[in-house]
Amino acid sequence: MWRDGWWSGARAVPSPNFGPRPAGTCIDLALIHSISLPPGQYGGDEIERLFTNTLDWDAHPYFQAIRGLQVSAHFLVRRTGELLQFVACDQRAWHAGRSVWQGREGCNDFSIGIELEGLEGETFEPVQYDTLAGLLPALAAAYPLQAVVGHEHVAPGRKLDPGPGFDWAALRQRLAWPATRFPAAG
Repeated sequence: MWRDGWWSGARAVPSPNFGPRPAGTCIDLALIHSISLPPGQYGGDEIERLFTNTLDWDAHPYFQAIRGLQVSAHFLVRRTGELLQFVACDQRAWHAGRSVWQGREGCNDFSIGIELEGLEGETFEPVQYDTLAGLLPALAAAYPLQAVVGHEHVAPGRKLDPGPGFDWAALRQRLAWPATRFPAAG
């Protein structure tokens, strides 16, 4: 199911926005994000275009605020449940920015970035949790994942996603993984 860090369960949309992980890095964190472009609009190709550096910056006024941004994630889970992969998991995607998890800085080095199509604070579709419930065990079988957290947990005060609309309890229950692998409830 894996070939050179690409998972056969996802549609490959290669992004140029990645780099090598530091030698000997243990990839042990899954990092959940949320994104919509323009904010609050779903179903278009703008996220794919952003991650592949082909977004028309003049197509919407909001895009001027992110003009020239070069970002990526390993995966995107659409609101329909469709799963796209932009960067091989063996490579470092550009998704977390300034970040720290359990004293380790630079989460891009050791995490796998998973974007959910949605707005921080809003709820996500049940089929998105279905897709996550398939993806995360596949990742855990290939990489020594120790935790699944949100962008808000590794960049508190700077990032709020996926936000209070993300149902961590439902994901924990679906996966039947120990609570220690998830952010503390609260």
